[in-house]
Amino acid sequence: MSSVRLPLAASILGHAGVLLLLVLFAAQLTPAPLPQPQKSGIEVMLMPPPQPAAEAPQPTPEPPPIAETEPPPPEPPPPPAAIPKPEPPPPPPKPVVHKPIVKPPPHRPPPQAVREVPREPVPRQPVPSQPAPTPMPRAMPQAPVQTAALPVVPRPAPIVSPGYRAMLSAWLESHKRYPESARERGEEGRAVLRFRVDRSGRVLNYAVASSTGYADLDAAIDAMMRGAILPPFPADMTAPDVEVSVTVRFSLTR
Repeated sequence: MSSVRLPLAASILGHAGVLLLLVLFAAQLTPAPLPQPQKSGIEVMLMPPPQPAAEAPQPTPEPPPIAETEPPPPEPPPPPAAIPKPEPPPPPPKPVVHKPIVKPPPHRPPPQAVREVPREPVPRQPVPSQPAPTPMPRAMPQAPVQTAALPVVPRPAPIVSPGYRAMLSAWLESHKRYPESARERGEEGRAVLRFRVDRSGRVLNYAVASSTGYADLDAAIDAMMRGAILPPFPADMTAPDVEVSVTVRFSLTR
């Protein structure tokens, strides 16, 4: 009996020691009471923690695009009805050509050969010889009749007054054009121009009596006189028209 109690007492003591150790350990873990803070003039207000900002609403996802269905291809138009080709007009009837009826030539009997009857030779009669004709004496040639030549009276040339000649020279000088081609080649020369002009100044005819030696310069004189109207006659010239000869000069050193 005593042996049974001894282990029980030892067990109780062991458990009591363990409880004591637990109490001491719990006492160490319990924090000491904080000292009461003294009231001062500053009061600290504890604000509630800020509420988290409202989350921005997430964008509503766009609905997926509706796939557009392509319209069905248009039905091909019905093929045009075949238009019957017009029948070609019948060819015109060929004209009937009536061939002329050729009548056969009338039958003629072949000509019969005619026999020639030999003629008897006729004796030739001798022809009497005629005397030769006596030649007639030749007429002597007549001497040419000499007629006295009439003297040719020269027509007096119309007088060109010095004043009108100066007017013509001034007109020709103002209307003369030096060809550029001749100027570039350095061509110079002079020509004698002869022309006939009436009282109104109209040129009746003209000619280059003496050439400049260059075709372009002579052509310039021809162009100047073609259809030209010169100064009219002064009062002291009474002739209906006059023939004038002037010298036209082309010079590059002037």
